[in-house]
Amino acid sequence: MALNVGDHVTWRSHNGEAHGRIIKVAHQDGEVNGFHYHATHDDPRYIVETDDGRRAAHTAGALRKR
Repeated sequence: MALNVGDHVTWRSHNGEAHGRIIKVAHQDGEVNGFHYHATHDDPRYIVETDDGRRAAHTAGALRKR
């Protein structure tokens, strides 16, 4: 399953299921909301944003297209 910027996705969160859209595909280590993530070209992180503006970094396996 190919994931791209702009895709609407869902993922599991501590409050159940969250949804939003992919705003960036990261291929290098970075930080979102004070949390560090590790990313490579072979194992990217998908930066997602919820409708209320919260951001998180996830692996492809954690996301499902809506």
